[in-house]
Amino acid sequence: MTAIVPTLPGDSVRAVLERRNPHRIVYAPNYWQWFAHQRNHGLLPREAAHCRDQLELIEYLGLDVLSRNIYCDEQLGWWGGLCDVDWDGVEFEEQQHADGFDRVIHRIYRTRDGTLSERLRYIFRESTLVQEQFAVNDYAAQLDSLEALLAGRRWRFISSRLKEAQNRVGDRGIVMAGELFSPLKMLHVLMGPIDTTYFLMDFPERASELLALHEAAQLDLVRQMADAGVRVMVSMDNLDALFHTPTYLERYSASFYEQASRICHEHGCLFLIHACGRQRNILRLIASLGVDGLEGVAFSPLGDVALDEAMRLTGDRFIITGGISALEFGRLRSREEVFMYLRHLLLRMRGYAHRFALSSSCNTPYDAPWETICHFRDAWLEYGEL
Repeated sequence: MTAIVPTLPGDSVRAVLERRNPHRIVYAPNYWQWFAHQRNHGLLPREAAHCRDQLELIEYLGLDVLSRNIYCDEQLGWWGGLCDVDWDGVEFEEQQHADGFDRVIHRIYRTRDGTLSERLRYIFRESTLVQEQFAVNDYAAQLDSLEALLAGRRWRFISSRLKEAQNRVGDRGIVMAGELFSPLKMLHVLMGPIDTTYFLMDFPERASELLALHEAAQLDLVRQMADAGVRVMVSMDNLDALFHTPTYLERYSASFYEQASRICHEHGCLFLIHACGRQRNILRLIASLGVDGLEGVAFSPLGDVALDEAMRLTGDRFIITGGISALEFGRLRSREEVFMYLRHLLLRMRGYAHRFALSSSCNTPYDAPWETICHFRDAWLEYGEL
């Protein structure tokens, strides 16, 4: 198989970001975990063995780039890499050690009100990062330490890192800055979604104070990135209505989303949210907050809304990416099955091509067959022309 290079690389991506019809439906998959696994285990197919990272694989396949993890280190975090964290009144330490083939990451936050620590593990056999211990595991006893952590944490955007990544991508597409996360997601990250729910019920006033600290720090980062000319920002919230209910969104995230969207629009930038799960019950609310779109919408059973229905629920400017989840790689194995699936999907999405990108929801599974990846590419070439 030979690489296919589009006639006008990157033009389709820019058209969608400007809500114009592209010459071909955008196809910007996420091969982050898949590529890392194939590389780490010596499983790259012979014809792609020369590729050093997922960007080179995307270029080899002749696909578009609309990515917020081109620049990320998959062994250290689920997102990020364009910012440094500055601490005031917090001693931060990170320790790493090998446990067999795995990498264990221990992060320690020493504050004036106590020490918090969390542990993550990069599981080599699955090329995935998991959280083994949350920083907050007894919120009633650790609220002062959590407040000190949030009050002392600020992000500093390093624009040269984004420029370096965008220079590598060139005209093939856009590197998005996936550095943000909402106040509600902050609690999920630090104490887990279950304890977050109990905490919000047990300490509503204190929770509001802590959420406001994180929101202020993140909005400062939004302003830094907007001032630096970032084209697209993504809040990495895994926006599933199971944990981001309409009530929770209105109480804990709406202010952040509205203000971040306003700042972005004042600077000619787009503000997206990463979607990972079910969004039917929150789509209209999210669109009403000024958010420009969702990244990674999936079909049932991982999601609960079809892409064309999501388009109808969100108005005429809301951008949605997605359409190919881990389930599609599991159930569509033959070339004929992939072609039939993508033909039906792209026919339904033709009327929305000016605000749609065919993409991953939310990643390509590490065990996805190479042949299926190629079938999706070939089917897009067959049915993506407008």
